[in-house]
Amino acid sequence: MEKTIRRIAINTGGGDAPGLNAVIRAAVLSAVHRGWEVLGIRRGYASLLDTSTIIQLDANAVRGITHTGGTILGTTNKGDPFEYPVTLPGQPTTLVDRSDEVVENFRRLKIDALIAIGGDGSMRIANRFAAKGIPIVGVPKTIDNDLTGTVATFGFDTAVMVATDAIDRLHSTAEAHERVMVVEVMGRYAGWIALNSGVAGTADVILIPEIPFSIDHVCDKITDREAHGRRFAIVVVAEGASPVGGKMVVKGEEIGREVLLGGIGEFVAKEIAHRTGKETRTVVLGHIQRGGRPTTFDRLLALRFGSAAVRLIEEGTFNHMVALDPPVVLAVPLEVATSRMKTVPLDSDTVLTARDLGVSFGDAAPK
Repeated sequence: MEKTIRRIAINTGGGDAPGLNAVIRAAVLSAVHRGWEVLGIRRGYASLLDTSTIIQLDANAVRGITHTGGTILGTTNKGDPFEYPVTLPGQPTTLVDRSDEVVENFRRLKIDALIAIGGDGSMRIANRFAAKGIPIVGVPKTIDNDLTGTVATFGFDTAVMVATDAIDRLHSTAEAHERVMVVEVMGRYAGWIALNSGVAGTADVILIPEIPFSIDHVCDKITDREAHGRRFAIVVVAEGASPVGGKMVVKGEEIGREVLLGGIGEFVAKEIAHRTGKETRTVVLGHIQRGGRPTTFDRLLALRFGSAAVRLIEEGTFNHMVALDPPVVLAVPLEVATSRMKTVPLDSDTVLTARDLGVSFGDAAPK
């Protein structure tokens, strides 16, 4: 006999992404239509550690939020309950396991299921809570598009649109001043944003984590353009790209989260200027790729994901993540979704297209 659902909860974790509010709205309205109560867990799992911060979500609470950026629930990438940062007076910050508190409060509040919206880190946390007995349905969110099991994550299309628009705008100023413009985009360990925006924005060089680059090959492309009368160039660099035999450039690291990437664009720009003598500028798009209104694609995908998550709860399909497998949205086990990172296949159609168009990836072009 299937369990009767009366109360569910929703949380958002990790970095923000355009479309989060659309998921929340779809999930809340789908649940309310079924007569369920919906609780909003603020800042990841924080409200399940301090339950006084839990909010009620109904139709009024989610009115008019589909098109807005951010998340009405707030989010954090430092709130993993399994490694929760705690700072005591006069002592350094340490990581402690508070996951049992989350489970205890979840059960005390008589929550029947949790919709966990997040990226790879959030899905790994969700999978660990599933193993502790919390009925969970995951919703994949990340501008990086690096979650396996789903063709696309919401937020990615918006990030690519923002990056492409920036590249478009840089073409005119690069050509006017005969400069090289190096554009650093997000993506961490996967090059999806750099690849897609670079190809769409007709970049001359695209550097992604999946293909270690030689700065010599990068400069060869720029000098070749110069020899053919094209005295400017656009170089798109993923924040996780690295030179052959080198390491990713990082700003540092914070306790309770991964390293802070950034700086590869400046490194590439300095090398280009030094080796070619070309005036070179760096543009770091950073968090503007995360903010603002989601595209039509991301809104629709987010709404579909939110509604699908509620349907999975209704049918008792827990410990799964909703995923896009065009033209349908289906369920993928959390274990599968977190088994590996989805990186750019080197033989993918988009990579092959870029090479056919003459784009350099900073490697020796295949014969």
